[in-house]
Amino acid sequence: MNEIVGSHDILLVTLDTLRFDVAAELAAAGRIPNLARHLPGGHWEKRHAPGSFTYASHQAIFAGFLPTPAAPGPHPRLFAARFAGSETTAEGTFVHDTPDLVAGLAKEGYHTVCIGGVGFFNKQGPLGSVLPGLFQESHWQPEFGVTSPTSFESQVACAERVVRDLPPEQRLFLFVNVAALHQPNWFHLPGATRESGDTRASHAAALEYVDRHIGRLFSAVSGRRRCFAIVCSDHGTAYGDDGYTGHRIGHESVWTVPYAHFFLDHTPAEAAR
Repeated sequence: MNEIVGSHDILLVTLDTLRFDVAAELAAAGRIPNLARHLPGGHWEKRHAPGSFTYASHQAIFAGFLPTPAAPGPHPRLFAARFAGSETTAEGTFVHDTPDLVAGLAKEGYHTVCIGGVGFFNKQGPLGSVLPGLFQESHWQPEFGVTSPTSFESQVACAERVVRDLPPEQRLFLFVNVAALHQPNWFHLPGATRESGDTRASHAAALEYVDRHIGRLFSAVSGRRRCFAIVCSDHGTAYGDDGYTGHRIGHESVWTVPYAHFFLDHTPAEAAR
């Protein structure tokens, strides 16, 4: 990461609430081609979430604790705050002397931008302002939120504007919290109704919806220079698994999440059109 920070733009996308099993099934079935073409070997990596709900997980992620590989460790981290005794800070780890990664990248000259999705990013009160407040620039509007059937399209359009308005020489750290997977998601499944409610199938349909538009996001961030991208879930959610529904609970469907990081090669905007 010490070779990447300062030379590449960086994109972090959290697919809020995405379950690992659903993500893996859709990749294997060819139902998310735009994401799968970037996944190493076409597969998601199985990892454990650093928290069981959005606020806790993102506080950890922004401190450098990305989802942990689901195998015995220790596992070296990509980013870490400098503190004595860390067993997961390795030679290749980007170490910052700030309390969070966002401030650490800003100190390295990055313009930090948050495009929020779920309520913890809505800036409509003190709690919803904490996470976006870490960034130099942040965006949220109701069209980005969980009740909007076109939330991700609206977020991507915002990202395109952010990239377009940034000076070419300015390094960018762009964070996007994708709300489409979160409940309610029934409206992404053809034929579903509000009365039928959210299901594992509508959760999968929401991921297919995101996949249809994520290519635009990748094109936007790679139009300036090579970009290092991290795409993962912050936590999963239960749909009646062992009697559980929702998240902020200690269940396998919540703690096990998909993860991938990869490079997006520079594609000039003129060539992408």
